[in-house]
Amino acid sequence: MFELTVREEFSAAHQLRGYAGACEKLHGHNWRVEIRVQGEKLNHIGILLDFKELREVLREVIAELDHRFLNEHPAFRTQNPSSENLARYIYERLAEKLAGYPVRVSRVTVCETERACATYFPD
Repeated sequence: MFELTVREEFSAAHQLRGYAGACEKLHGHNWRVEIRVQGEKLNHIGILLDFKELREVLREVIAELDHRFLNEHPAFRTQNPSSENLARYIYERLAEKLAGYPVRVSRVTVCETERACATYFPD
């Protein structure tokens, strides 16, 4: 089994509805996203998937979130755009977009600061 990792960033604002503290107020982050994909078979030149191609797919997904008020995004109108929910959303969107590729998404980590991250992976 092989695993590839790529990282990207985006900027967006959010507020956590029902949170008892400062994060209930509108604020923003420079979010960092790390994704990992796994696969078993290398192609004829010895790679699982070109990092450039994987990064392009990730950029397509985070373009939907970049420089937005995340609470207005359709995925977060009824659930908070927390780091946890963002990680799950990105995971699900990547899984859709990579369906025809020789890899599967194994985990997505979203960091709102350098010291605070959440990771989503299926059971």
